[in-house]
Amino acid sequence: MNRAMACAASALICASCDGRSPEPLASSPEGPASAAVQAGWPVHGGTTSEQRFSPLAQINKDTIADLKPAWFVELDTNRGQEATPIVVDGVLYTSTAWSKVYAVNAKTGERVWYYDPKVPGIAGYKACCDVNSRGLAVAGGKVFLATLDGRLIALDQKTGTPLWSTVTVDQTQSYTITGAPRVIKSKVLIGNSGAELGVRGYVSAYDMESGELAWRFYSVPGDPAKGPDGAASDDAIEKLARPTWFGSKYYQYGGGGTPWDAIVYDEELDQVYVGTGNGSPWSRRQRSEGKGDNLFLSTVLALNPDTGAYIWHYQESPGESWDYTSVQPMMLVDLTIAGTPRKALLHAPKNGFFYVLDRHTGKVISANNFVPVNWATSVDVATGRPAITANAFYDDGAFFATPTGSGAHNWSPWSFSPRTGLVYFQAQETYLRYDDLPDWKYVPGGYNLGQDRRPEVVRDDAKRLPPAKFYVLAWDPVENKERFRVDARGGGVLATAGDLVFQGRGVIDGELVAIDAATGQQVWSYPMPNAAAAAPISYSVDGEQYIAINTGARATGNLQGIADAQARARQVGRLVAFKLGGTATLPPPPGPAPPPNPPNEVFADDVVRAGELLYADYCGRCHGNATRSINVIPDLRRSPALTNKELWHSIVIDGALTDLGMIGWNHLIEPTQAESIRAYVGRQAVVLRDELAAAPAMPAAPTAE
Repeated sequence: MNRAMACAASALICASCDGRSPEPLASSPEGPASAAVQAGWPVHGGTTSEQRFSPLAQINKDTIADLKPAWFVELDTNRGQEATPIVVDGVLYTSTAWSKVYAVNAKTGERVWYYDPKVPGIAGYKACCDVNSRGLAVAGGKVFLATLDGRLIALDQKTGTPLWSTVTVDQTQSYTITGAPRVIKSKVLIGNSGAELGVRGYVSAYDMESGELAWRFYSVPGDPAKGPDGAASDDAIEKLARPTWFGSKYYQYGGGGTPWDAIVYDEELDQVYVGTGNGSPWSRRQRSEGKGDNLFLSTVLALNPDTGAYIWHYQESPGESWDYTSVQPMMLVDLTIAGTPRKALLHAPKNGFFYVLDRHTGKVISANNFVPVNWATSVDVATGRPAITANAFYDDGAFFATPTGSGAHNWSPWSFSPRTGLVYFQAQETYLRYDDLPDWKYVPGGYNLGQDRRPEVVRDDAKRLPPAKFYVLAWDPVENKERFRVDARGGGVLATAGDLVFQGRGVIDGELVAIDAATGQQVWSYPMPNAAAAAPISYSVDGEQYIAINTGARATGNLQGIADAQARARQVGRLVAFKLGGTATLPPPPGPAPPPNPPNEVFADDVVRAGELLYADYCGRCHGNATRSINVIPDLRRSPALTNKELWHSIVIDGALTDLGMIGWNHLIEPTQAESIRAYVGRQAVVLRDELAAAPAMPAAPTAE
């Protein structure tokens, strides 16, 4: 909805600012696949167990002082970068925002090939959380890419030439794909996103040679009047899932349950595990008459990789009503618990509990909260059921919950070190008011949270709710308890045999940091012009170990504690590789964002108020709640269009920048309403101008020694 306006202002500042320019600039004993990671990083999680542990140890506490940039590649998009690179036979493959693909020499960064699938701009409007891609799969001489608009494409590994392409979703609906595909045996598996926008989630498997659909598993029931789907999920949906849904509207709303990230293959048990997403709308009362577990929302599913047949499930948040997705990274680890060897699946999803599950059965071995949790008091190990607290479903008025839909742990990749026996991941404590929006009505293709997010409610919550906290946790999965924490606000992590844990940090500009895997003490950091949300990887070429990471600030996310004054000019993302004795020099961080640009007109208070409500409905999820933005997707208060009524309307109503991701909104709002939005943003621009005038100057960004 407002993704459109995000790009609107974006493109105004510069023609290529949305990252759509046509050409890029070059510039252990862990598990069954452990041997494959010795030199490269062949799959998304390092190995199929997805422990994200590198057995390379050339970079360690004794040598890390000499770790410096070896090379970097400037990407041709300035939107968020979340991909985990793949390294095979000395070539690094990565995807970027807008689903573009780079293949570069892993030693030098020199470009081997580049591929742009030319994702249409309207796909950006459908995306809840920017135009991200979390990675690729490489196997059988092919590179597999899942595009934002729902295509699965096979490229020739050596040349980048397309070999086949198949559409995996109904592109007339608000589906997107941001997750990385996984190659399992002879098939490529991929899920999808879009729960809040009214879609029905599923995971699909395609033949890696032909691109033909092999099987599909739906995560929630469809319209019963249409009969079975003819899918692998039919029996499980009818026998297990449908009896847990109530009313006649849930299938009209799509239902959600989109499996938008975690897919993990268990080579030993020949099972694939898939995490599913939240319900749509969020409230079970609106979705399912306030009753039922609503399977398979927020669930870990075990499926047969050959047929997609159901094996077992474990639902982590029954009756899901808080955006507690279960798509966060999973890993497979062999543990000895109470003297007994266990084949375990580890999971720390949004809901705040760290789960250790038996991979044979899906039964809970242990579950303990890793952040403060108030939606449930505990998880019964015998039954797997959480003890849900009174009014957690906000059936009797507002419920102030922690964690929130931002997640106690979100999509950020995590890691496990077999040397310490600890799991490392970014955690956060956040708080949110949950309450049904009065007189909510479903809007096809709209952002259907069903939550009361009226501006006055949001302002009141900001005053009464505790501030957010961010830290990296080191967690013992055997004892299921914290070992240490490090105050930090960053992205994914990597553990190495050098007894180090690497993490990218920052909001706009950032740094790469290494901590001691045993103590959490910081042992090294290096400033970078971009923040980093993606996870680092490690690989070796010609006997030299590298640490590589995609960098580029996230356009959306939890902005608590981030001042408007921190916003900077937009910059392209970068892929950066470090090695001992590296000699590359990274560019400086960008300067301040453009100044506020309030219009000269004086608007009546009632017009501004109307614009505030419209902005909250259509603009905030891209351009920032209450216009607060770090300017990755442009800060509309600074937009050149804000002082030009005709230009504003040509973008917001007529869709002048549709190709850049900013659609026209004439199907939902009138020209007078677009003008009300301009009035509100203009008023906010005045406020920002006055605040910046009274604020201290922006501190200079750190530079490398």
